[in-house]
Amino acid sequence: MKYDHQEIESKWQKYWLVNKTFKTPNKSEKPKYYVLDMFPYPSGAGLHVGHVEGYTATDILARYKRSQGFNVLHPMGWDSFGLPAEQYAIRTGTHPAISTKINIDNFRRQLRSLGFSYDWDREIATSDASYYKWTQWIFTKLYEKGLAYEAEMLVNFCPALGTVLANEEVENGRSKEGGFPIERRPLKQWILKITAYADRLIKDLDLLDWPESLKKLQFNWIGRSEGANVHFIEKTTGEILTVFTTRPDTLFGASYMVLAPEHTLVNQISTPEQKQAVAAYQKQASSKSDLDRTELNRQKTGVFTGAYAINPVNEKLIPIWISDYVLMGYGTGAIMSVPAHDERDFEFAKIYHLPIQPVYDPHDQEEGIRQEIREGKLCWTGDGVAVNSVHQDLSLNDLSIEEAKKNMIEWLEKHKKGNGAVTYKLRDWLFSRQRYWGEPFPLLKFEDGTIRVLAEDELPLCPPEVSNYKPSPEGHSPLNQVKEWVEVIDSKTGKPAKRETNIMPQWAGSCWYYLRFCDPHNGERAWDPDVEKYWMPVDMYVGGVEHAVLHLMYARFWHKVLYDCGYVHTLEPFQTLRNQGIIVARSYQNSQRAYVDPQDVQEREGKYFDRRTGEELTSQIEKMSKSKLNGITPDEIVQEYGADALRLYEMFMGPLDKEKIWNTDAVSGCRRFLNRFYDMGTSDKVRDETSEEALKLGHRLIHAIAKDLESLQFNTAIAKMMEFMNDFTKLPVYPRIVVKMATQALAPFAPHLAEEIWEHLGFKESLPYFPFPVAEEKYLQDDVVTYVVQINGKLRGRFELPKDRSQQEILEAARLHPHVSNYLENQQIEKVIFVPNKLLNIVLGK
Repeated sequence: MKYDHQEIESKWQKYWLVNKTFKTPNKSEKPKYYVLDMFPYPSGAGLHVGHVEGYTATDILARYKRSQGFNVLHPMGWDSFGLPAEQYAIRTGTHPAISTKINIDNFRRQLRSLGFSYDWDREIATSDASYYKWTQWIFTKLYEKGLAYEAEMLVNFCPALGTVLANEEVENGRSKEGGFPIERRPLKQWILKITAYADRLIKDLDLLDWPESLKKLQFNWIGRSEGANVHFIEKTTGEILTVFTTRPDTLFGASYMVLAPEHTLVNQISTPEQKQAVAAYQKQASSKSDLDRTELNRQKTGVFTGAYAINPVNEKLIPIWISDYVLMGYGTGAIMSVPAHDERDFEFAKIYHLPIQPVYDPHDQEEGIRQEIREGKLCWTGDGVAVNSVHQDLSLNDLSIEEAKKNMIEWLEKHKKGNGAVTYKLRDWLFSRQRYWGEPFPLLKFEDGTIRVLAEDELPLCPPEVSNYKPSPEGHSPLNQVKEWVEVIDSKTGKPAKRETNIMPQWAGSCWYYLRFCDPHNGERAWDPDVEKYWMPVDMYVGGVEHAVLHLMYARFWHKVLYDCGYVHTLEPFQTLRNQGIIVARSYQNSQRAYVDPQDVQEREGKYFDRRTGEELTSQIEKMSKSKLNGITPDEIVQEYGADALRLYEMFMGPLDKEKIWNTDAVSGCRRFLNRFYDMGTSDKVRDETSEEALKLGHRLIHAIAKDLESLQFNTAIAKMMEFMNDFTKLPVYPRIVVKMATQALAPFAPHLAEEIWEHLGFKESLPYFPFPVAEEKYLQDDVVTYVVQINGKLRGRFELPKDRSQQEILEAARLHPHVSNYLENQQIEKVIFVPNKLLNIVLGK
């Protein structure tokens, strides 16, 4: 029989869909297992094979857990609000809902073509009113707890897109979407007080089975710092400039101050001579994102304001500069600079010839290094004892860093010049966007400045229809143009009111979708409490490392708020999390830097040529992208090789969490393995008779596959299946019971082929729920073991002998072995050290 992947895969995909094979009940006597993908944004480009990796991994796990007797929740949905759909609407005049539906239909088709065992009855989309009704409801809970507020903020504003962008949506001063320039602009925005949960977001990382590297990213993003607020006085105006520092012990070494260009006091304190230079620098800084400004490797720039501050600890005047590496959103927007003991300050001081005053001496270093530190030629950030730190009633000299910190904070508090403090790198979450395609805020603003959030019976608040999706140049949302929607009479109070015309960011819908999957059709509440208690937390969450910080941080924050409100029963949403490694591909460019289709490339002696023109091409390994012509769609692979071959190759490329290089030609190797498996499973050599050798191969395969699946070592599991095939197909007969076991081992990886063979073997019960076989211990034991023979501790021979041989039997075998017997001839054996089934060490007398 010929293995026709198109016929077989179409047959079983239809069967699963019609019979709702993977429909999951919310009540079961089985233990639950919730395995979740980071759901996709349904872009117009569709899926490429890089997306398929994580989805394949979770599907393998879901199928394996079902066969182990778990009630498995494995859902899929769409993160369908967002900027790309809106930009498409602006370009084409197509309503975002229409383009989004087309994209979702394509994504769904592609995912079904790969045989993923999703419960499609639980499908959700964040842009459906039945979903975002509850996103809006959660916002009202945040507002009621005092965690949502309005404030004027400096934001990344893109005039071309007409909207605020998150730092992560900006690169090199331009929007990632379209590459348009951005500027820093003050706008009144809705903000969520995530900083109120900063300590809990750090502390509860200890509860999670996440990669340590990912936990560290979260920890560093929150950036908890202990130190002190220090009050400097500007000499001319008398204005107080407060800085937060983690090193108040170095205050005697503060030789200048730096303010963020946006600091409210910059214009007030700048001298007339410096105002023009300051204004020019402020304008330059306004076009950079926070990420660009704090890039460690970029050269530091700045401008002197002409003003001076009084150092509170020694009353010395120090110059006040502005520089874009200081952010208004972190700390107080002002820093004290100690160039002798801070690399960034040292670099800045060297560029602008500012004083460098060391206040720590590393006594354990050689004299040459200590001399360079004293002369300001070397920045010292290590341990030491305080020096040059005496003034009137305060002396830190000869103290350690910790002692000096303690004494300095006590002195600042005593003299009311500062106080001990804790701060965070984490900023409150800027939650407004000036766009159309997103969740409207569920609130009304009254003329007296008061605000009312909408009640549950007033939700969902749907956006109005608009003809122009483009925001105004002033930063107003497209919603602002629909006056009959914006200006209303409040049905509850009868007062005139205005709706908020900004919308929520795309992050909002993805903050809680894992909860809606538990109870997606509930129209009375976001989820039933009993259902939440049954399914939560998510047992396994898999997604890209690009979401390692913000998505996870925001989802954890919302979950903790919901926990405090009594709506969820777990402290954390995602118990175990794993990241899949990125799949990259080779791209090719000609001399005009234009990308060349890989189908037009010919390789000769390690070089690449355009087969149409003969021109030699440059190549590099890059992230898959449609624009680089190296984004391979699953459709073309499924058509030529089959979904099972693609799934197998995606997992065989390497460990799940490592970067892999795509090679389409290599898929054929996995296809050949599936051909062999099909031939084996449908062969007339499949018989009811069995043999010890075959049973041993089958049980060892099952044991190894189960072990690898539990640890997500999918690549090694596939390698073991290939080894099994090599050994098993040499047998004269294929025992049906062993073919059955092998088919069950293959099923999570290549489910269509496994179903076909399962049916061919005569089984009536559906394979996905058939219990995974348990290996019998007796077949895992080797009858033959390797005995190592040493003489006086040195290796002299190895024997393949039946296991459990006695010491005397091994000694006799050693006397007969030609390589060992020479050493024993005419020698007195003083002692024998014997480790059963492993080692015989013969100690000879002198």
